[in-house]
Amino acid sequence: MRLTSFTDFGFRALMRIASEPDRAFSTAEIADEFGISRHHLTKTMAVLAAAGFLTTRRGVGGGAMLARPAGRIGLGAVVRVLEREQALVECFRADGGDCVITPECRLKHFFAEAEEAFLARLDGYTLADCTLAPRARSVAEARS
Repeated sequence: MRLTSFTDFGFRALMRIASEPDRAFSTAEIADEFGISRHHLTKTMAVLAAAGFLTTRRGVGGGAMLARPAGRIGLGAVVRVLEREQALVECFRADGGDCVITPECRLKHFFAEAEEAFLARLDGYTLADCTLAPRARSVAEARS
């Protein structure tokens, strides 16, 4: 299974934010650290906030923080939210996809089992299991 960059960006953000759970992180700060698109990260963080993984504040001193402790954020739940719109295979799409062998295909059941096993395995881990170490910041960064 290959996860999208949307999910990759989401996990990077969550792992960084979990490294210092008492401080708010800006999207720009996280995007710059990991060399990823601010625009795409903003969308990802909005989905994470809507799903209840993050809280966000605008303005000076604003940013994103974990909405609950890292130990209560399951990795499988994060993948389910961030990959919600991405079907593993064509026939898993909400509209049924365009697969011409769907009526007689026997792979669908195997793929469904494999996807569920993948997510079930991730359900055994939390964000606390993969939190990054706090990043060393300069004195100027710490003041802002």
